[in-house]
Amino acid sequence: MSKRIKDIIWSVVFFQLLTISGKTQEQLEEIDAKLLTSFSFKQLSGGVILLKAQFSDFSDSLNFILDTGSGGISLDSSTLENFNISPTASKQTIVGIGGLRKVSFVYNEKLNLPGLTVHGLDFHISDYGILSAVYGEKIDGIIGYSVLSRYIFHLNYNSSTIHIYSNGKIKYPRGGWMYNPLLFRLPVQEATIIDAQTNKSKFLFDIGAGLPLMLNKEFIENNNFLDKKRKLFSHAAIAVGGVVDMQMTVIRKLKIGPYTFRSVPVLIFNDEFKITSYPYLTGIIGNDILRRFNIFLNYANREFYLTPNSHFNDFFDYAYSGAELYFLDNKIMVSDVAKNSPAALAGLKEDDIVIGINKYINLNLNQYKEALQTIGEKIKMIVYRNGELLQVEFKIKSIL
Repeated sequence: MSKRIKDIIWSVVFFQLLTISGKTQEQLEEIDAKLLTSFSFKQLSGGVILLKAQFSDFSDSLNFILDTGSGGISLDSSTLENFNISPTASKQTIVGIGGLRKVSFVYNEKLNLPGLTVHGLDFHISDYGILSAVYGEKIDGIIGYSVLSRYIFHLNYNSSTIHIYSNGKIKYPRGGWMYNPLLFRLPVQEATIIDAQTNKSKFLFDIGAGLPLMLNKEFIENNNFLDKKRKLFSHAAIAVGGVVDMQMTVIRKLKIGPYTFRSVPVLIFNDEFKITSYPYLTGIIGNDILRRFNIFLNYANREFYLTPNSHFNDFFDYAYSGAELYFLDNKIMVSDVAKNSPAALAGLKEDDIVIGINKYINLNLNQYKEALQTIGEKIKMIVYRNGELLQVEFKIKSIL
């Protein structure tokens, strides 16, 4: 074979190799993420995100909570009844802090977000009446992993805006911190908590929890994490499934990556239903911490990118009245009064109907709750009990 023929053969082979290699690189190279839609959201107490969406082909505008602590997507049972849809029973159970329950499903439906329709969703059905009572807003459902995992979500708490991108290559802004969560439907991150002891462990990353931090009671006891002289305040937390008795205090520090928060309010709970499966998880980091960042949730690449925002240095709520309020049947009522709390010592009772607090006389639950969150504030509360109006007075104290 002549040298010229050999050169021609090698040229053809080399060209084919380049062509094959080029195709391979094109197939492996990640496509740029594209902005699909942007829309505003409302923040409930604790920074919880409430957004508007539509279910299936119904035109009704519904209220959904965005929740990284949910492993699926769900719809309120009363909302489904209004649509005259019968769910399909299942053997599947859903567990939460408030209890364990079997759920039914509506299969292969769609969710219409502003500017984006998500198909092929299996909605589990739950009773969110208690969430509606807590927030004073009708809660029609919860959006979790089933939708979050399909896109890149950018949560901007400065502008109260959600930007949704297609999965792909995306450039994050400077000045933030990247962490790669453990991700088995629910995201888990490492953090360090410091009080009488220092402990680095894993926490559920939960933007659906309107609180700073929750710690497993078993962890507290096993690690002598709090000083034995520490005073704990009784706190009745309202969760899906009912009222859960907890204790409330403040820990010295919480460190997430390069960021440190000091004097952090914490709820201590008895994990009866193994939500944290301690010692796998020590507790839950909620949205009163996470709302202090603008967050990219990139499930496909297992990347959560946090940038401190204008709320980063906001004060935590240390106020303690001992009274929990909720909205039911167009009335604001007292759901629970902690023993020996300022509200209890003043004579406030469970099921009192709240007519007014200080200068406010309306049905604005959030406004009433804010009035109970100012340390040192003298509260004058008008309540209706057993057919008569009563005035109850007490002073908000600090849990520090």
